[in-house]
Amino acid sequence: MNHASRTASRALAAPLGLLTLLALSACGTSTAATRAAGPVPSEVTVAPPSASPSPSGTGSPAASPAPSSTAPSASTTTGAKPLAGKTVVIDPGHNPGNFSHATEINQQVDVGNGHKECDTTGTETDAGYTEAAYTLDVSHRIRDLLQSLGATVILTQDGNRAWGPCVDERAAIGNTAHADAAISVHGDGGPASGSGFHVIMPAKVVAGKADTSAIVDPSHRLGLLVRDSFHTATGEPYADYVADQGLDTRSDLGGLNLSTVPKVFIECGNMRNSGDAARMTDPQWRQRAAQGIADAFTGFLTTTG
Repeated sequence: MNHASRTASRALAAPLGLLTLLALSACGTSTAATRAAGPVPSEVTVAPPSASPSPSGTGSPAASPAPSSTAPSASTTTGAKPLAGKTVVIDPGHNPGNFSHATEINQQVDVGNGHKECDTTGTETDAGYTEAAYTLDVSHRIRDLLQSLGATVILTQDGNRAWGPCVDERAAIGNTAHADAAISVHGDGGPASGSGFHVIMPAKVVAGKADTSAIVDPSHRLGLLVRDSFHTATGEPYADYVADQGLDTRSDLGGLNLSTVPKVFIECGNMRNSGDAARMTDPQWRQRAAQGIADAFTGFLTTTG
């Protein structure tokens, strides 16, 4: 997302004391957006992830962090299928084709308490590695890890449609699937001087088509787990230009406002910052990012709040 386009006020993030569950950044919108029609994507099962071309200027990976204590590691769990019977929706932010469909993605859609663009193009690094390419790659990696633990994983888009879907349809896909939890994966487009990641959680919104009353608490629990597990897995610091201690609560994002299942957004880093961009363009770092998110979902789905 483009950080400059943020319009909603942010509420103070949930305190760390809420994370009693385990041991323990929607993206800032970018530019344009689009109303997507079309069927809900079918369940992604055993297809291998499509290989997103790695940009030419990859940076050095961040130092390998200590193993996460937040949840069982998807890569080290052998034989067990702890997520059997669970459904997870992964929403790769934006779409590689959005750049060519400005008219469609700029259409306004109802996000419950107002109207916003159907979708946006997303941001990119100075070297041209797009947010849409990043989010698809990481989403594929998360999908594979969760499927290995028995989860049914659905992607809102897999680069297989011309543009979109719109933010309201992205929420509807999770709702229709009766997902146990959902996440929207993004890279931020903040000021070049700012770095770090943050997790966005839904505020309580009861307006029009939106009613987040039932998902606020479980989404906040999920958000805390994602923040701590992602930080441990990647070593990425909390954002120093937005949010508070890596957590933000927003009421202006249709993907959260219209969700009826627990859901969070993660801005995995600031693609406009050279250090974050170097990490995000490194495939090994992206695998650690996916592992951190998968571990958080494993913890969330195998324990009760």
